[in-house]
Amino acid sequence: MSTAEVTQERVASRARVREKAGRRPGRGGQILVWVGVLLTIVFCLFPFYWIINTSLKTGSELSTGHVFPHHPSVDNYTSIFKNADFTTALKTSAIVAGSSTIIALTIGSFAAYALARLRFKFKFLILAIILSTTTFPPIAIAAPLFKLWTDIGFYNTYQGLILPFLTFVLPLTIYILTSFFQEIPKDLEEAALVDGATRFQAFRKIVIPLAAPGMVTAGLLAFIFAWNEFLLSITLTSSAHRRPVSAAIAFFTGSQQFQIPLGTIAAATVTITVPLIVLVIIFQKRIVAGLTAGAVKG
Repeated sequence: MSTAEVTQERVASRARVREKAGRRPGRGGQILVWVGVLLTIVFCLFPFYWIINTSLKTGSELSTGHVFPHHPSVDNYTSIFKNADFTTALKTSAIVAGSSTIIALTIGSFAAYALARLRFKFKFLILAIILSTTTFPPIAIAAPLFKLWTDIGFYNTYQGLILPFLTFVLPLTIYILTSFFQEIPKDLEEAALVDGATRFQAFRKIVIPLAAPGMVTAGLLAFIFAWNEFLLSITLTSSAHRRPVSAAIAFFTGSQQFQIPLGTIAAATVTITVPLIVLVIIFQKRIVAGLTAGAVKG
């Protein structure tokens, strides 16, 4: 390339830079953008703040609309942890949600690996059918499951909750992990096979560690669904010792008949939401990596 051509290229490059700079919003536009961002944040976080605000109120102050509690108190939190039904429900939710997540990741990783690596007909159709099961609303299977579980003895049991939850979390897990496994180079597995590893060893020692962001993303989404599920939880249980915490809150009673215990309900809601927030904060980097896997190729 001659000197004249290099000079022309530099001039054209500078012109493009100036053109892009001229398209940037002015100071007034930047202020509007930040105002919009701030309003969006307030809009999203205000409901959660209001729940915290309500959980710190007691007595007659619960019926007021004060943005800040005049006499904040943790009595509502003390009350729910003294309630044996609530603490039992927390244990039940941890067992059911944890078991559902572990089973979904175990089965889903094998199924996703097969869909990502094996060649067979109608692969896309099978994946579409698997994913389509998540579109069914839980209310569509609640009544049939109630009858079936009552007949076979699964009603009001741990397995009676874990199996229906898997109906919804397993397809989503398979879909997420399939997309992630497809982005892992096959050369790494082939190198392990050449070195003497079995197919399962290559899967366990090579693929699974590389797929950690996708595993965390799928596992967290599965755990959140199982932790928050209400309809199936309240339909398939009848006693406090098997009722998950999302359903147990609905059975809170006030000190008087027909009284709605807003304070304790709000405190319980905050309590069961905090673990999810902590998990998202701890694994946020892996979640972002898992959700964006496959978005850019090459």
